[in-house]
Amino acid sequence: MEGIELIKTAPHSGSSPNMRRAIQSALLLGLSSLVAAVFKDEVGDIDFHHALVGVPQVETTFFHRPKRDEKASLLYTLSDVGVLGAVNPNTGAIAWRQQIARGLSDGGGHLRAPEGENWVAAAHGRRVQSWAALSGRNLWEAEFHGQVKDLEIMELTESARKDVLVLFDEDGVTVLRRLHGVLGTVVWEFRQVSKDIPLQVSASLGSVHVVGLHGSPSSYNLKVTALEPATGGRVDHWTVGTKGDVRRPQDVMFVGANSAAPILAWVGSDPTKLSIHVLGTRSKQEFPLPADAVSVSIHAPRLAQSQPHFLVHTRTEAGNMGEVFHTDLKSGQVTKAYDLPLLPGPGAFSTSSEGANVYFTRVTNDEVLVVSSDSHSVLARDPLGPVVRVEPVHAVSEVIKKAGGKEFAIRSATVTTSGDWVLIRNGKLDWTRPEGLSGAVAAAWAEIPEAENLAKVLAEEAHTSPWDAYVHRLTRHIHDLRYLPDYLASIPTRIIESLTGGAIVVSKTAGLHRDSFGFNKIIVLATRRGRVYALDTGNHGEVVWSADVFAQVPGAALDVKGILVNDSEGTVTVRGANGECAVIRVADGQLVEAQSGNGSASVSATAVIEGENGQWLLLPFGQDGTPIGDALKGHLLDKTVVVRDENDAIKGVKFASQDGELVKNEVWQLQLLPGQKIASIAKLPAHDPIASIGHVLGDRTVNYKYLNPNIVVVAAIDRAASVLSVYLLDTVSGQLLASQVYRGVDGDKDISCTLSENWYSCAFFGQYTLNDGTNRDIKGYQIAVSDLYESPSPNDRGPLGEAETYSPLDPVDTPTGVPLPWVVSQTWIMSEPLTNLSVTQTRQGISNRQLLAYLPESHAILGIIRHAIDPRRPVGRDPSAAETEAEGLMRYTPAIQIDGRNLLTHERDVVGVRGIVATPAVVESTSLVVAYGVDVFGTLIAPSGTFDILGKGFNKITLLATVLALTWGVVLLAPMVRRKQINQKWKAFL
Repeated sequence: MEGIELIKTAPHSGSSPNMRRAIQSALLLGLSSLVAAVFKDEVGDIDFHHALVGVPQVETTFFHRPKRDEKASLLYTLSDVGVLGAVNPNTGAIAWRQQIARGLSDGGGHLRAPEGENWVAAAHGRRVQSWAALSGRNLWEAEFHGQVKDLEIMELTESARKDVLVLFDEDGVTVLRRLHGVLGTVVWEFRQVSKDIPLQVSASLGSVHVVGLHGSPSSYNLKVTALEPATGGRVDHWTVGTKGDVRRPQDVMFVGANSAAPILAWVGSDPTKLSIHVLGTRSKQEFPLPADAVSVSIHAPRLAQSQPHFLVHTRTEAGNMGEVFHTDLKSGQVTKAYDLPLLPGPGAFSTSSEGANVYFTRVTNDEVLVVSSDSHSVLARDPLGPVVRVEPVHAVSEVIKKAGGKEFAIRSATVTTSGDWVLIRNGKLDWTRPEGLSGAVAAAWAEIPEAENLAKVLAEEAHTSPWDAYVHRLTRHIHDLRYLPDYLASIPTRIIESLTGGAIVVSKTAGLHRDSFGFNKIIVLATRRGRVYALDTGNHGEVVWSADVFAQVPGAALDVKGILVNDSEGTVTVRGANGECAVIRVADGQLVEAQSGNGSASVSATAVIEGENGQWLLLPFGQDGTPIGDALKGHLLDKTVVVRDENDAIKGVKFASQDGELVKNEVWQLQLLPGQKIASIAKLPAHDPIASIGHVLGDRTVNYKYLNPNIVVVAAIDRAASVLSVYLLDTVSGQLLASQVYRGVDGDKDISCTLSENWYSCAFFGQYTLNDGTNRDIKGYQIAVSDLYESPSPNDRGPLGEAETYSPLDPVDTPTGVPLPWVVSQTWIMSEPLTNLSVTQTRQGISNRQLLAYLPESHAILGIIRHAIDPRRPVGRDPSAAETEAEGLMRYTPAIQIDGRNLLTHERDVVGVRGIVATPAVVESTSLVVAYGVDVFGTLIAPSGTFDILGKGFNKITLLATVLALTWGVVLLAPMVRRKQINQKWKAFL
């Protein structure tokens, strides 16, 4: 357990030192067992983990052999969420992965692998890195000023070494650096001070070409600069096309990396023409495109020894087609070789090479076929069965000619329209990875809609006549008889599992169903790509359904402002920042209602408000804090809504109807100090039951908790002054109830807060003064916890006394004003940052609460029991025996060591967590927790131990055998006892 050490208390009358030490040891060992995250035999049983890399990008996904002398390949990708990974193509398991983007990226980045080498080079943002291709170990890393625009490998150099070319845009200056392939040092640097927009770089044995846009916005042409490969000196430069030929950088779809594809391709102002320029020449060629073309992409080989052949993939409204072109390196001319016919539906092309041979693989809904770049003759064709039917978006393939030279082995890693990554091997589906599940930005718990349907039926029967209710119930029972055979057949299996199975084993019954413990629930996730998923927590997080609700254009991301589950209706509502709104059925993912975002109704926040019919409304608010649409029509609010405006001011507003119009009345306002910005806001969970209104002290007195359901915590950072201010607000009156100030806080690092019951916590990086007599100031990651009580004196309810009702808008007699809580605060140093703070939830709130946090450096979820971060831990002294025995207090230590036993994820590597959500189970001891972001991880937590569930170690068979033995013993001994009693009575007469 974190921060716990064996301590020696001062002598106290009434108990011996040995007894006190025994009590302490037993208590501390007991607390340690409570916070043990998971037992070894529970790994993969009570938890699940979707280890994801993200949706692969076609430009940064390929097969590569990590060992030069072996033919085995790994599948490499840099996904749209900034995760670089290698996947075993045989099993689909992750060989290794690294998150190279800082945070959840919106795509981009570059990844290249030199042929015959055991490393890969990647770039994202400002950083360039080299990774061991087999193990994922970082070989070197370099960070520069400016953004990386392109990265390529110099396959042919003046030495045998292969280097890396990196193109930067540094505040309008085009910079190309050649980095040492083994060391990462700069070999040479080329700078071009101009207003050109750098695009890509291409390398060959003779020269290095830098391609950029030249001109003014919406009126560009292309500029090519030729450099000497050994020194980086400029040899020549020229422009291609006329002004206005290119309108934006996205129009340039392809720049070849080397002499195997020495071309520059773009679609200019005329969308019916494809322009192609051969690097090294001064002219361009134009080829016609279909009038109904939707998109155009180029597929070319990357191996330097491959033939300079490429394929143009054109998607139209009717289907997709391909055109194969050959490039003559001597004359610089491009000629069309042959066409691949137009096929309906989606399709994907990919390129693979074997020596000089170039193969094009085509994946459709029905088949996978391979053609050579020399001829349109089909070399291999693998039909896909109905089970393997996919809707391909893009793919990468590996084509190997088998012994004999007539048959081919084909495997294609394909991204589908549903966001899945599948591998098709010779027409059969090998594996599927739900990569679209990555990039989750919002989550909500939902009950499996099963018991609610029965509740609705019973409610309907209660509102009808007795005869109709009887007939309806009889009919329903007769209809339910069809489930009786299956139920009777399952009884033996249930009995055997009950005797031999564990206590908290999640049921493995197929399909959605509830269990008696309440472990089977649905977690609904909304991703940044606009897709919504539902996972079954009772079936190892299996994807129940997914729906493309808010389709996003390339480069855009869904910003979810609110997600709400209505269990009574079995629906979930999702609202986005651009006015998007959808109501989805939890059971099957069917859209009940959908509204696309048009950008005109910008949503800044949402609020959950109870309507007149008891339904909960997810109310959207605009930038001015006014409800959008007519969501409040007929729902006059008699409550204060807290809104945050664009100036980071927190306001409490009420809405009323005057002359048929909605009028906003500002009740109170919290205006931050100059220079302050809101870093984090925490509110009480929707489910936060209070099991005890007081905290029993060691002397049997009680500190009464300050319990206010209308409070929020606001953390504001002043980056210039490095000061963090934490405010506790009453949302009804706007009264500032408490505040803390922490100095030396780094505002560029994560700041996270959470609130539960009568305490709140904030994690940040800042300055800390040691309370060890030296008063030294150190900096580190800190977690500050504050407890709220009604009075500093035990057994004192404060100025409110025993009052049953109270309004924060009305003062009390003594003192005159709003009663403020008594705050007890303490701070601890952590060895690494804590982010995304959350708290466990149980059904009645009897179990100890546990603070949950994500460790971004360890890629783990940490659970800290409340006893370890109790602000009442005595400072500078050992706790008394009564404090240790009754309250479980330990001596305060300024540092909390992270114990591996407190990691809920144990050895799992959970990447890119963005949020942690918890919900109670039916049993009081257990809380369900799901962390989402790049990965999705779910588990069961018992902060106080599984006191209401039989453990796995409980031997039910032995218990049953003992009961049966005792029963038979009673049956056998009863006649003997009766005979003995009769004999004794006869002896009394004789």
